[in-house]
Amino acid sequence: MPGTDVLVGLDYYAPYVSGLTNVARDVAQGLADRGWRVTAVAARHEPDLPREEVVDGVRVLRAPVLARADKAVLSPALLTRLVAASREARVTHLHLPMPEAGFVAPFVRSPLVVTYHCDVSPGPGAAGRAVRTAVDASSRMALRRADRVIVTSDDYARSSRVWPAMEGRTAVIPPPCHVRPAGSPRFRDGAGLHVGFLGRIVEEKGLQHLVRGFQRLGDPEARLLIGGDFAAVAGGSVVEEIRRLVDGDPRIRLLGFLPEEQIADLYASIDVFALPSVNSFEAFGIVQVEAMMAGVPALASDLPGVRTPVRETGFGVVVTPRDEEGIAAGLARLRDEPPDRATGATRARERYALDAVLDAHEALLTATSAARG
Repeated sequence: MPGTDVLVGLDYYAPYVSGLTNVARDVAQGLADRGWRVTAVAARHEPDLPREEVVDGVRVLRAPVLARADKAVLSPALLTRLVAASREARVTHLHLPMPEAGFVAPFVRSPLVVTYHCDVSPGPGAAGRAVRTAVDASSRMALRRADRVIVTSDDYARSSRVWPAMEGRTAVIPPPCHVRPAGSPRFRDGAGLHVGFLGRIVEEKGLQHLVRGFQRLGDPEARLLIGGDFAAVAGGSVVEEIRRLVDGDPRIRLLGFLPEEQIADLYASIDVFALPSVNSFEAFGIVQVEAMMAGVPALASDLPGVRTPVRETGFGVVVTPRDEEGIAAGLARLRDEPPDRATGATRARERYALDAVLDAHEALLTATSAARG
């Protein structure tokens, strides 16, 4: 791809929304804003999307999709276009997990950087195990071919199923996190401790344990604000459990889906942000860092990656997953001995804000390109 400094390869690019896509988009656009010539090659996941366009300074090329299986897309053209474009790029940057990565990496002709976001977590049963085995194998192939591997934290990377394939070539660069504008405390109700949650209402988030832990506080002035879509969750088992737990407790409010313009208002309304995840497939938790950068300490589960922001900033507490007494004790500690909000926000911004993350990407991409000449 003539004139390309960084070639970005992934299955889905904007306007698709996912944690991996959002990180790839933010880094690509940030580099473009700094004068880098960035091209992204992805699948044309919706037929009405243009085959080629410029999105916020990034040239986006979309390959036709031959077939779909759940979230996965089959696009042979994606592989051939990535390989062809890599011949003219200074650096190729793949975002994993990407099922095709192991088939692309051996043929990439420019220095290769891989960002490994997280292990895949397909459904249960034989089909799920087969998907996990296949994607992990593809990831290992790509990681062994990479010149450098970006991970969101050393803590999570070392716990990954594919750690041996990247050991010795990792660089820790956290996901870019956005500093929200100052919000209005529209959701606040009184002077008591206000705890907030924002995310998908699914089993792995551990929300039922947060609710029970909050209720153990027995503080009539405390409030728990839960943001997230209750209407569009498949299956609904955890949704119904949360509704049963909340029923009759006026201290807990289900806010439903919050549009972007109201997220800053949630942060402005709470004293603690809770991320009570219960399994290791959550690799970081960008939303807890956004809250931290807004001056709100976090209560995070003691899981690889999830606990990293609290450990690095000291701005919050770490609790054992599913430990409802521990959650209650952690909330009480943050209520009775609140950390300094200004200091915590400054530490979080210095480590995780977009500019710091882009600085780290620029340095790594430049060094990787130079090392290969």
